[in-house]
Amino acid sequence: MNTNLNITNSEYDELISKKAKKSPIVKNIIIAFIVGGLICCLGQFISNQLVNMGVEKEQAATFTSITLIFIGAFLTAVNLYSRIGKVAGAGSTIPITGFSNSVVAPAIEFKSEGYVLGIGANMFKVAGPVLVYGITTSVILGFVYYVFNYIF
Repeated sequence: MNTNLNITNSEYDELISKKAKKSPIVKNIIIAFIVGGLICCLGQFISNQLVNMGVEKEQAATFTSITLIFIGAFLTAVNLYSRIGKVAGAGSTIPITGFSNSVVAPAIEFKSEGYVLGIGANMFKVAGPVLVYGITTSVILGFVYYVFNYIF
């Protein structure tokens, strides 16, 4: 092994490109599409069943979201969601179940540190930036929409 630590960036990039495993991009995209689609189909199935049982469509949508969040949290708690994520990749992170996983996983990881400094302080480490930027963007776009509708 070469013990020379003074290598250039281009030499380092070349070394990494030789050693790195090539990712099967097309296979990963197909699996992510299938798994994400199956999660969405599950949500649609739940929603359709609720509507068929006489629940109003808006309430069925709310209950479907709650159910999918619960499923994501439960699968995270029993350590199955991480296994699904290893196979599915982005297909498991994009739907609402992935958001549930991103909140529950840090909470479980830091539960030994207590409710406030463990769970409370670390629960939104992954989901927090998504919430902050999502809410900020929606407020800005809502303001722009309001201004354009008010002026025009």
